[in-house]
Amino acid sequence: MDEDDEDRSFSRDIVTNYFEQAETTFASMDTSLKDKDLQALSRLGHFLKGSSAALGLTKVKSSCEKMQHYGNMKDEHGSGSLSEEEALKRISSLLKQTKVEYKEAEEYLKKFYGDSL
Repeated sequence: MDEDDEDRSFSRDIVTNYFEQAETTFASMDTSLKDKDLQALSRLGHFLKGSSAALGLTKVKSSCEKMQHYGNMKDEHGSGSLSEEEALKRISSLLKQTKVEYKEAEEYLKKFYGDSL
Protein backbone atom coordinates (compact mmCIF):
# COMPACT_ATOMS: atom_id res chain seq x y z
CA MET A 1 0.00 0.00 0.00
CA ASP A 2 2.70 2.43 0.97
CA GLU A 3 5.24 1.28 -1.65
CA ASP A 4 8.30 3.52 -1.16
CA ASP A 5 6.90 5.50 1.76
CA GLU A 6 9.06 4.53 4.74
CA ASP A 7 6.73 6.41 7.10
CA ARG A 8 3.73 4.41 5.88
CA SER A 9 1.75 7.65 5.80
CA PHE A 10 -0.91 6.37 3.40
CA SER A 11 -1.81 3.25 5.37
CA ARG A 12 -1.33 5.08 8.69
CA ASP A 13 -4.06 7.54 7.67
CA ILE A 14 -6.38 4.66 6.75
CA VAL A 15 -5.77 2.95 10.09
CA THR A 16 -6.25 6.18 12.03
CA ASN A 17 -9.56 6.79 10.26
CA TYR A 18 -10.60 3.21 10.98
CA PHE A 19 -9.95 3.71 14.70
CA GLU A 20 -12.13 6.83 14.71
CA GLN A 21 -14.91 5.10 12.75
CA ALA A 22 -14.79 2.01 14.95
CA GLU A 23 -15.05 3.98 18.19
CA THR A 24 -18.01 5.96 16.84
CA THR A 25 -19.63 2.79 15.54
CA PHE A 26 -19.22 0.98 18.87
CA ALA A 27 -20.87 3.91 20.65
CA SER A 28 -23.76 3.75 18.18
CA MET A 29 -24.00 -0.01 18.68
CA ASP A 30 -24.22 0.47 22.44
CA THR A 31 -27.05 2.97 21.99
CA SER A 32 -28.84 0.79 19.46
CA LEU A 33 -28.59 -2.23 21.75
CA LYS A 34 -30.00 -0.22 24.64
CA ASP A 35 -32.83 0.93 22.34
CA LYS A 36 -33.33 -2.66 21.05
CA ASP A 37 -32.95 -1.37 17.50
CA LEU A 38 -32.08 -4.51 15.57
CA GLN A 39 -32.12 -2.81 12.17
CA ALA A 40 -29.54 -0.27 13.30
CA LEU A 41 -27.40 -3.02 14.81
CA SER A 42 -27.48 -4.94 11.55
CA ARG A 43 -26.57 -1.83 9.57
CA LEU A 44 -23.75 -0.89 11.97
CA GLY A 45 -22.43 -4.46 11.91
CA HIS A 46 -22.39 -4.35 8.12
CA PHE A 47 -20.56 -1.02 8.11
CA LEU A 48 -17.84 -2.09 10.56
CA LYS A 49 -17.53 -5.46 8.82
CA GLY A 50 -16.52 -3.72 5.60
CA SER A 51 -14.01 -1.41 7.23
CA SER A 52 -12.49 -4.26 9.21
CA ALA A 53 -12.24 -6.49 6.13
CA ALA A 54 -10.45 -3.73 4.22
CA LEU A 55 -7.71 -3.79 6.87
CA GLY A 56 -7.60 -7.58 7.14
CA LEU A 57 -9.00 -7.66 10.68
CA THR A 58 -10.68 -11.02 10.21
CA LYS A 59 -11.88 -11.60 13.78
CA VAL A 60 -13.62 -8.23 13.94
CA LYS A 61 -15.00 -8.72 10.44
CA SER A 62 -16.41 -12.13 11.30
CA SER A 63 -18.04 -10.90 14.50
CA CYS A 64 -19.56 -7.92 12.71
CA GLU A 65 -20.96 -10.23 10.06
CA LYS A 66 -22.66 -12.27 12.78
CA MET A 67 -24.03 -9.07 14.27
CA GLN A 68 -25.40 -8.10 10.89
CA HIS A 69 -27.22 -11.46 10.71
CA TYR A 70 -28.48 -11.29 14.29
CA GLY A 71 -29.81 -7.81 13.62
CA ASN A 72 -31.86 -9.36 10.83
CA MET A 73 -33.04 -12.00 13.34
CA LYS A 74 -31.09 -14.75 11.55
CA ASP A 75 -28.53 -17.16 12.97
CA GLU A 76 -24.79 -16.51 12.68
CA HIS A 77 -24.78 -17.93 9.13
CA GLY A 78 -27.63 -15.74 7.93
CA SER A 79 -30.16 -18.53 7.79
CA GLY A 80 -32.78 -19.79 10.19
CA SER A 81 -34.63 -17.31 12.30
CA LEU A 82 -34.31 -15.92 15.80
CA SER A 83 -36.77 -14.20 18.05
CA GLU A 84 -36.12 -10.56 18.80
CA GLU A 85 -35.22 -11.49 22.36
CA GLU A 86 -32.71 -14.16 21.26
CA ALA A 87 -31.17 -11.84 18.65
CA LEU A 88 -30.67 -9.09 21.25
CA LYS A 89 -29.19 -11.60 23.71
CA ARG A 90 -26.71 -12.86 21.13
CA ILE A 91 -25.78 -9.34 20.04
CA SER A 92 -25.19 -8.29 23.64
CA SER A 93 -22.68 -11.08 24.14
CA LEU A 94 -21.16 -10.68 20.69
CA LEU A 95 -20.67 -6.93 21.08
CA LYS A 96 -18.51 -7.50 24.16
CA GLN A 97 -16.44 -10.06 22.26
CA THR A 98 -16.11 -7.79 19.23
CA LYS A 99 -14.80 -4.94 21.37
CA VAL A 100 -12.12 -7.26 22.80
CA GLU A 101 -11.14 -8.36 19.29
CA TYR A 102 -11.00 -4.73 18.19
CA LYS A 103 -8.76 -3.77 21.13
CA GLU A 104 -6.39 -6.62 20.26
CA ALA A 105 -6.19 -5.43 16.67
CA GLU A 106 -5.76 -1.83 17.80
CA GLU A 107 -2.85 -2.76 20.09
CA TYR A 108 -1.17 -4.71 17.30
CA LEU A 109 -1.56 -1.88 14.79
CA LYS A 110 -0.30 0.71 17.29
CA LYS A 111 2.81 -1.40 17.87
CA PHE A 112 3.28 -1.79 14.13
CA TYR A 113 3.06 1.94 13.47
CA GLY A 114 4.83 2.98 16.66
CA ASP A 115 4.02 6.21 18.41
CA SER A 116 2.75 7.81 15.22
CA LEU A 117 -0.88 6.67 15.77
